[in-house]
Amino acid sequence: MAPRLNLFDWWARDAAKGTPVIVKMENPDFSIVEIDGPDAAFKPVEKGRLKNAKQVRWILMLKANRAVGCVAWLATILWALLGTIKRRLILREGVGLASEKLGRGKLMLRIIKALLVISMAVLGFEVVAYFKGWHYFENPNLYIPHTSDLQGFFHLVYVAWLELRGQYIAPLVQSLSTFCVVLFMIQSLDRLILCLGCLYIKLKKIKPEVNGDPFQLDDPEGAHCSYPMVLVQIPMCNEREVYELSISAVCQLDWPKERLLIQVLDDSNDEGIQWLIKAEVSKWSQKGINIIYRHRLVRTGYKAGNLKSAMSCDYVKDYEFVAIFDADFQPTPDFLKQTVPHFKDNPELGLVQARWAFVNKDENLLTRLQNINLCFHFEVEQQVNGVFLNFFGFNGTAGVWRIKALEDSGGWLERTTVEDMDIAVRAHLNGWKFIFLNDVKVLCEVPESFEAYRKQQHRWHSGPMQLFRLCLPAVIKSKISIWKKANLIFLFFLLRKVILPFYSFTLFCIVLPLMMFIPEAELPMWVLCYVPALMTFLNILPAPKSIPFLAPYLLFENTMSVTKFNAMISGLFQLGSSYEWIVTKKAGRSSESDLLAAADRDMKALIQPQISRGASENDLSDLGLLKEQKGQTLKPVKKINKIYRKELVLAFLLLTAAVRSLLSAHGLHFYFLLFQGISFVLVGLDLIGEQIS
Repeated sequence: MAPRLNLFDWWARDAAKGTPVIVKMENPDFSIVEIDGPDAAFKPVEKGRLKNAKQVRWILMLKANRAVGCVAWLATILWALLGTIKRRLILREGVGLASEKLGRGKLMLRIIKALLVISMAVLGFEVVAYFKGWHYFENPNLYIPHTSDLQGFFHLVYVAWLELRGQYIAPLVQSLSTFCVVLFMIQSLDRLILCLGCLYIKLKKIKPEVNGDPFQLDDPEGAHCSYPMVLVQIPMCNEREVYELSISAVCQLDWPKERLLIQVLDDSNDEGIQWLIKAEVSKWSQKGINIIYRHRLVRTGYKAGNLKSAMSCDYVKDYEFVAIFDADFQPTPDFLKQTVPHFKDNPELGLVQARWAFVNKDENLLTRLQNINLCFHFEVEQQVNGVFLNFFGFNGTAGVWRIKALEDSGGWLERTTVEDMDIAVRAHLNGWKFIFLNDVKVLCEVPESFEAYRKQQHRWHSGPMQLFRLCLPAVIKSKISIWKKANLIFLFFLLRKVILPFYSFTLFCIVLPLMMFIPEAELPMWVLCYVPALMTFLNILPAPKSIPFLAPYLLFENTMSVTKFNAMISGLFQLGSSYEWIVTKKAGRSSESDLLAAADRDMKALIQPQISRGASENDLSDLGLLKEQKGQTLKPVKKINKIYRKELVLAFLLLTAAVRSLLSAHGLHFYFLLFQGISFVLVGLDLIGEQIS
């Protein structure tokens, strides 16, 4: 047993030396072991000691296999991306050019094309000069050649260009850069203050509460009388995919039937869709639900005109509150019981707004990025403004209004495409207060295609500019405090609706590429890297599961700045189609509970007889028409991808600037411009809203 003793002594040679202990066993069949330390026998065995050469080889082979698999996966994605680019951009298979009707799209496209041509010409100039060794203006302290040093006509032109660039162009670009950086820091400070306000609300657990029993449920005889009269409106227009979901959800609201009326406000110009909606309304009416179908022959004023027409009905005067849901919204049965009680004993309260939740947030990369933006909007912006200011922009749906507040504020107006923000501003000027309920969520959809999202964002950013021009005199003349006027003008409109899209587009899509060709103008590293990363991280915190998408989100926001800037200019100066309302296309997604409930209803429908024996010929013909229209909804529609020229031209501009940055050895600038250019390529080829196939 001596070798074992020596091995153990060698194994524990690094252990702390203690008093030697000899253990003797009386039984001669046992060994005698010497322990040199009190805990040496229990010392953990090093992992490396258990690995022989064969094990190490297998581990290395496993790691190499994983690395090869990762590289193969990236190569597969890159190959699929290149194949998709070839089919869409070169072969033009299943694609079409996107319309440039949104604002002054054609004018902006011409400007970006001109910048691209100039940048490519300058890049060619710089490449030739680089290989000839003419690096005069990489540093302002370098030697500037005199007339006697000129080496031909090309050298003369290049030196003239350097002098023009250094004396005239660079100061202008630097001034524009400084101006954008100042705006960027102001907007970042506003974003930081909002996040600190949200943190304060979380720590103090501040939220609107209802005191007591608002419905007096302890008195069973007069319980129903304590429920206020509520009107529910569902405005829609050609909503074939989602009409059934919204009507079904609203008809299942837990509220006394005699104190609830549902208006389905259909502006559809498709007779087939009208038939389907009428049939759905009739089905719920036969179940005892107070539901009315309204259709306008003349669709003026879009959604605002639809709501205004519905509020003009004589029976509306019998109702105290009105809840509004767009066609893709699916409120829970207890929605009214969670929102309406806040109005009791609070006569100054005009609006209770609920939060949106999305059934298709994980559908593709586009929906994930939208979820990040909207989570920040509700969790931070709406909640903080609701708690500290009692004012925020009405989201147009999933809210309950006091009808008196609507009437005092002038009702629905058709002057802009953001009628929800319009009525909220006018109600605020009249002294009404708002409450935001972050815990009350209503299911809805976000656009799944970039085309639908682009049109939605154009309306959301051009409309506020229309409203700002129209309501600015009213804000100045109003009787609200100076602090509220300043908040409304400088924060609500200018900072969050004008400055944000302006600096985002100008700084990262125009100024930064120009600086690669004009090295005399410089952009601080913290503006390019640290502050955007911090702001992006703050934006993504309300949706923590989206943290892996931090980099794509930052790049996508800069990409969308083109559409937002174009919309802002269009609305501010009344250009292009700033007054055009385009209904956001829906997919008709349902939550898991909705799907189970629908399956249960379908099963019951199969058991019950569909047509009574006494049905007339007209009923049979109507039923046949209805089945035909429903059959049309099941036909798959082949998707036609779009090519967005502004985004593609900007992509080439950024990639050209990235190549130029290599000549100046600007490593971080190169990577930023490269990835931002790739982001524009993905958006320009309509790849952001689907998986690459």
